[in-house]
Amino acid sequence: MELIDLAGKSIMGGSFVGTIGFFDGVHIGHRHLIKHVRETAKKEGLPSAVITFPVHPRKVLQADYQPALLCGYDEKIEQLATTGIDYCISLPFTANLSKLSAEDFMQQILKNDIGLHTLIVGYDHRFGRNREDGFAEYEKIGEDIGMKVIRGKEYQLNGEKVSSTKIRNILHEGDIEKANFLLSYNYTLSGKIVEGYQVGRTIGFPTANIRSWERFKVIPKLGVYAVLVHIRDIIYEGMLYIGKRPTLHDDPEVSVEVNIFNFNGDLYDQSLKVEFIDFIRGDSKFSSIDPLVKQIHNDKEMVLNRLKAIK
Repeated sequence: MELIDLAGKSIMGGSFVGTIGFFDGVHIGHRHLIKHVRETAKKEGLPSAVITFPVHPRKVLQADYQPALLCGYDEKIEQLATTGIDYCISLPFTANLSKLSAEDFMQQILKNDIGLHTLIVGYDHRFGRNREDGFAEYEKIGEDIGMKVIRGKEYQLNGEKVSSTKIRNILHEGDIEKANFLLSYNYTLSGKIVEGYQVGRTIGFPTANIRSWERFKVIPKLGVYAVLVHIRDIIYEGMLYIGKRPTLHDDPEVSVEVNIFNFNGDLYDQSLKVEFIDFIRGDSKFSSIDPLVKQIHNDKEMVLNRLKAIK
């Protein structure tokens, strides 16, 4: 896949079959639509393209808006590259862009700047000023400007629509296995290792405290998770905790920290990525440190058994 950044320029001589959207998470519903794009492009003898935005459109229009994201921009590009699409076209979303009617957007941006030959619109996707038009209007505009417009096939799983919002809610419920299935890959969190309270090492479970690179990344339900930890191209097994450490400090802010199995070394100020495999238990407050330590030993045994099951 080739990435084309459309910031301040147009694509000269391009002709694509494409679709447009934010594609947060690049989940199985998105992949179903992208497969339709690829199949249509093959029939028409043209390259396939996904047009997406580096920043959530609402964030551009509302500065204090805090989106809940399944993936940051770089991660989204990585996932789009696994779909088999030929091009990813990154279109900066601006206040001026938001003011364009669907007709002007299709004519000026999609046709003139990008060179879109065929537009496949997500089944219930809307674009243009105030999202006021629908597929019937897009189809009519396409006829007027010489662009083929096709409605994407609806995708449902067991009679239910798959959406980014649905997956966010599932993560907040702690159902990691279901979220991973709907994403088609293991949910991840990448970040920088920062200094913590360093209590873990005093009880035999040293942890690396993670500050996510993506400020608006969705943090799953508070609790303990079985994870895989990626450090400098090496994958370790690990046990991740998300919570406020009620037994030790009862912090006002949520901490994300991982105990990496069979690892010795200083990770401070370095980067790592964790893959969520399964939810083990929710966050709990214990009467003292001793029952907490006992529970952590039990957690580790459960994590090891869960990770062994996926090998």
